[in-house]
Amino acid sequence: MKKKHFPYEEVAKKIEEANAITILSHMNPDADAVGTALGIYALLRKHTDKKVEVANWSRALPQYLDFLYGFGKIKQKIEYEESLLITCDCGSLDRLGFGVEGRDIINIDHHQSNTLYGSVNVVDTAYAASSQVAFELFGSLYEIDAETATCFYAALLSDTRYFTTSNVNEKVFYAAADMVSAGAKPDLVAKHFTQRRSLSSFRILERALRSLTLHEDALIAVLSVTQEDIVQTGATMPDMDGIVDYARSLATVEVALFAMEMPDGIRISLRSKVVDVSKVALYFGGGGHRVAAGFTLKKSGLQESIDTILEKIKQLGILDEKKKKK
Repeated sequence: MKKKHFPYEEVAKKIEEANAITILSHMNPDADAVGTALGIYALLRKHTDKKVEVANWSRALPQYLDFLYGFGKIKQKIEYEESLLITCDCGSLDRLGFGVEGRDIINIDHHQSNTLYGSVNVVDTAYAASSQVAFELFGSLYEIDAETATCFYAALLSDTRYFTTSNVNEKVFYAAADMVSAGAKPDLVAKHFTQRRSLSSFRILERALRSLTLHEDALIAVLSVTQEDIVQTGATMPDMDGIVDYARSLATVEVALFAMEMPDGIRISLRSKVVDVSKVALYFGGGGHRVAAGFTLKKSGLQESIDTILEKIKQLGILDEKKKKK
């Protein structure tokens, strides 16, 4: 069933009038970004006569997603000039990495921090993943096949952390069921998600866990890795996905912080069980959701960054309610 506030006709018209289409997702993409982009890529390749490309700025992509349709076709540059852009799971233009200001854009996302930069914005924060938005939008325009459904299902499974996040509701399960009915195979996706870990991901996890510190009566857990840790273990950004969740899993912890020392600055991942960590991310120029957010501090050392963020959490009073209950 169509949702009245989704601009189906406008999206269909943009695609019909386009000479070429470029599908993009945010830098250092997660499975929701990649899966959503590849699902749309599969649909447009099969149901339109347009030239279609899919690209991402990052050199390192999550290799466990290489079973998805079109993964090997992801470019590191935009080759089609003046193409219609379809952006996936990206809250702001600067997170794309490419200079696309002034381009015609269909913006597909579910983040509350999305800046609505598109010519057409299909952004719904009530949805658990960008792929859920894309599945409903494009499923009303084209017939979803097994390869497309697999891309969207993988993205949904990842962004809901195996259907465990607080935004999972009956609509999420209905969407997942429809994806499976269209041909997605949960066992295949689960196998690639749980049995494709790289050795470097284990090595960087060990370094991160060794760094664990607790703050504010163990309500905050901090993990970190240095640039030296990353180089010595051979880890890439995809290898570090999910490390922050180990900190959140501790019984007393409400806020988890994972700091990565990278050449371009200190990259921060924040997670919580209930409280709103997006307030912290927004203060530092980042974005995300209430319980999952992130940002990068450009001109700061690793420990200095951690101390600054801990102080900001305190200043914003994010943990005040939890402290009163203790």
